[in-house]
Amino acid sequence: MKKRRLGNKLEVSCLGLGCMSMSGAYGEALSMDAAAALLRAAFDRGVTFFDTAEIYGPFLNERQLGRGLAGFRDEVVIATKFGFRLKEGEKQSQGLDSRPEHIREVVDAQLQRLGTDHIDLLYQHRVDPDVPVEDVAGAVAELIEVGKVRHFGMSEAAPDEIRRAHAVQPLVALQSEYSLWSRNVEQAVLPALRELGIGFVPYSPLGRGFLTGTVQPDSVPEGDFRHDMPRFSGEAAARNYRLVDALRAIAEEKGCTAGQLAIAWVLHQGEDIVPIPGTRRLERLEENLAAADILLSEADLAAIEAAFPAEAVMGGRYR
Repeated sequence: MKKRRLGNKLEVSCLGLGCMSMSGAYGEALSMDAAAALLRAAFDRGVTFFDTAEIYGPFLNERQLGRGLAGFRDEVVIATKFGFRLKEGEKQSQGLDSRPEHIREVVDAQLQRLGTDHIDLLYQHRVDPDVPVEDVAGAVAELIEVGKVRHFGMSEAAPDEIRRAHAVQPLVALQSEYSLWSRNVEQAVLPALRELGIGFVPYSPLGRGFLTGTVQPDSVPEGDFRHDMPRFSGEAAARNYRLVDALRAIAEEKGCTAGQLAIAWVLHQGEDIVPIPGTRRLERLEENLAAADILLSEADLAAIEAAFPAEAVMGGRYR
């Protein structure tokens, strides 16, 4: 698989694997053996970038990666995240917590769960309004100094927050949602990242599965993370599904699936972008990775933009 560099420092496969769904966000969690098999399959197909977080599970996802990546740990890049107050056995966080002392505690626990002596890329999962981002960046800088962390990143941060943190400890990546139906980063965030030389890691490039065309409106069951998201039900979902139908028509002409076209579109937005589509199934993994080989012309990109205009998307990302 082709490689890309985040922040001109961290080389990764041009597509990573978002691992959240393996620990039960969209249904039952995979067993440790099943998760390990999927991680191995991704690595065997050229994926070297694996994304997790302490809140996925919580904690289970990091344990799945610790076991599943153990045989080839030094050949991959592991990204994980801190920023919530969590308790073992409880599904919901107790709120945000990016206090420096908490970050240090979290990282020590993450290293144990991941079975490694360092974290390649450590993100602040969400900005904590009670802790200055300068203090957060300073705490991560100390962890980098002692070798527990290699690189710093943030998630869903605003340009001003990114600039302030970057001045203390340079970021190599920002992770935020980005896809054909979530394009809010284009106006201010992406320009700021490019000015500062920071890479961009879009999560949910498939619109949490909706852009594949396989998720029907009002079909997400209770217990699924997407059940209460406005875009997946009612009039919003029906309208959004018509956009997916238009995308699927273009994909048929290109000889690919709607999901592959959606991922290819994200890849074509810049060489500094590394999407991390997630899945629990081998056939979907293979389908997603094949998107890296799809070439889109200027005419193709224009057709996609016309069929799926950002302003036509209905419903918020979260309730």
